[in-house]
Amino acid sequence: MRTTKRVEARDITDEVRRAVEGAGGCSVHLFCLHTTCGLTINENADPAAMKDLIDSLSRLVPEDYPYRHREGNSDAHVKSSLVGCSLTVPLSAGRLVLGTWQGIYLMEFDGPRERKIALTVVK
Repeated sequence: MRTTKRVEARDITDEVRRAVEGAGGCSVHLFCLHTTCGLTINENADPAAMKDLIDSLSRLVPEDYPYRHREGNSDAHVKSSLVGCSLTVPLSAGRLVLGTWQGIYLMEFDGPRERKIALTVVK
């Protein structure tokens, strides 16, 4: 998955839906293969909700704090740890079981980059 900004919330619900469509199983597990981005489930009806999340994380973990890690992306590592790197979503008849306003998001904190998510259907 390609991200386009240093920090962004990319809705990946449709990609995950397509990947599990018709799959037999009881759940799908998603795992982010990177240390400077994460995965979360949050509201996908109002884009302001995700902007608020990004702004809140930026206040909690500022980019310009004097971190020890020399790559210049320490804030991204901390934000990734706070958000988490994996999700498990139930499946019913090969379809994601999400609430009315829920979406699955790749949270980019050190982009733009090409990101990989491992997806496993649990039988």
